[in-house]
Amino acid sequence: MELSTAEITGLLGSYMWPFIRITALVMTAPIFSSNFVNARSKLLLAIAISIVIIPAMPNINVPAVEPLSGAGLLIVAHQILIGACMGFMLQLLFNAFTLAGQIIAMQMGLGFASMVDPQNGVTVPVISQFYLIFVTLVFISLDGHLILIQILAESFVTLPVSSSGLPYTSFRDVVAQASWMYAAAVLVALPAIGSLMLVNLSFGILSRAAPQISPFSIGFPMSIILGFVIIFVTLPASSNHLVTMADQMLQMIRLLVQPGGIA
Repeated sequence: MELSTAEITGLLGSYMWPFIRITALVMTAPIFSSNFVNARSKLLLAIAISIVIIPAMPNINVPAVEPLSGAGLLIVAHQILIGACMGFMLQLLFNAFTLAGQIIAMQMGLGFASMVDPQNGVTVPVISQFYLIFVTLVFISLDGHLILIQILAESFVTLPVSSSGLPYTSFRDVVAQASWMYAAAVLVALPAIGSLMLVNLSFGILSRAAPQISPFSIGFPMSIILGFVIIFVTLPASSNHLVTMADQMLQMIRLLVQPGGIA
C-alpha cells in the first residue's frame, strides 16, 4: 500500500485542522478550561472529541494545504480564533452569575469573605463561588456541555475550515456580548439588591429614631442573615434565569458560526 504526499497531507489535514478548533474551545470554555483540569487531561479530551466528531461528520471539507506554509499558518490562526470565541462566549454566561454573586455579597456585607476560584484562578467572594458551583451543576444537568459539543460539530459544516474564518463583524459582536453579561448579572441579583436595600434603609431609619441602638451591632449581622434568606428564596428563580440565559447564549454561539454571524 503506497500513499502519495498529497494523500498523507489530506489525511493529516482532515484531523489536524478540526483538532485545532476543538483544542481552542476546550482551552477556553468553562468546565473544560478549569485550572483543576491539567493540560494533559485537556489535550486528551480534545483528542477524544476529535476522534468522535470527525468520522461522524462526512461533510467536513478540509483544504489540501501544507501545514507549515503561509496559508496553513493562516488557517491555524483562524481555527484558534473560532474555537476561542465560542468558548469565550460561554464564559460570559458563567461570569454573569459570578458577577451577580459579587453584587449580592457587597450588598450583604460579605464582600471581604473571599476564596480562590478554581475555575479562573482568581479570588472571588464566597457567594460568587456558590453561584458558580450552582451554575456548573445545573448546566451539566441540562446537558449543556453536550449541546456545546453538538454546536462545535455543526460549525465544521456551517463554517468550514478555510483561510477566511470568521468575518470581522463577528469579533465586534463577541465583544458586544459583554453588555449582555452585565445585564444578566443585574437581572439575577435584582431581587437581592432591592430586598437588601430595603433592609439597609430600615436600619437607617431605626438609627435615626433610636440613636442609642448601634446600627453596626445589629444591622450588620441581620443584613448577612437576611441576605442568606433572600438567596434561599430567590434560588429557584435563579435556576430559571440560568435555563433561559443558557439557551440564549448557546443560540448566539450557534449564530456565531453561521455564515451571517450573530447579526
